[in-house]
Amino acid sequence: MKLYDLELSGNCYKVKLFASLINAPLDIVPVDYLQGEHKGETLLKLNPWGEIPILEDGNVVLRDGQAILVYLANKYGGEAWWPSEAHLQADVMQWLSVAANEIQHGPNTSRLIEKFGVESDLALSLARSTRILTLINNHLADKDWLAVNRPTIADCAIYPYISIAHEGGVSVDEYTHIKAWMKRLEQLPGYISMPGN
Repeated sequence: MKLYDLELSGNCYKVKLFASLINAPLDIVPVDYLQGEHKGETLLKLNPWGEIPILEDGNVVLRDGQAILVYLANKYGGEAWWPSEAHLQADVMQWLSVAANEIQHGPNTSRLIEKFGVESDLALSLARSTRILTLINNHLADKDWLAVNRPTIADCAIYPYISIAHEGGVSVDEYTHIKAWMKRLEQLPGYISMPGN
C-alpha cells in the first residue's frame, strides 16, 4: 500500500499510526506541500480535492483520513478495530465525525493559526477546543477508550490533534482523563509518535 504523506499532518499521521498498530506496511510517499505538489496534475488525478492523505491499495484509491481508517480497519484490522454490529459501528463512527468536525475546527485550526500562520479566528478555535476537550474528558471519566470498551479507529482518529494541541496554544494538562487515555494509547504495541508530540 502507498500513502501520500505530509509528515506534519495529523490526518496523515492517524493513518500511519493505525497501520503501525495493525502491522500493515505502508510505502510512504512524501508530498512537497510547500511547493504545491498536492495540487499538481499527478496527485489531482488521484484526489481531485487536492488534499492529503491519499491511500493507494492496488486499484483502490482513497482520500480522507477517516475514510482510510475505516478501509484499513475493515480490510486489515479486523473486528477488534471495526466491529461488524451496527450499533458498535455507529459508536465508532460518531467519533470519526468528531475528528472531522469538532477536532478539525478546534485544536487543529488553532495549530494551523499558531504554527503555520493560517488566517482564521483564533479565539473561536480556542473556544471550540475547550468545549470538545471538556466533552471528551467527561466521556472518558468512566471509560478507558472512546468507543466499544476497547481501542478502535475512533481513538486513532481523535488522538493526533489532541496530542499536538500545545502547538496551537491548547493545553491538555487540566484534562486528566484525556491524559490517561493518551498514555494508554501510547502504550499499545506498534504505537508510533508524530513529530511534536
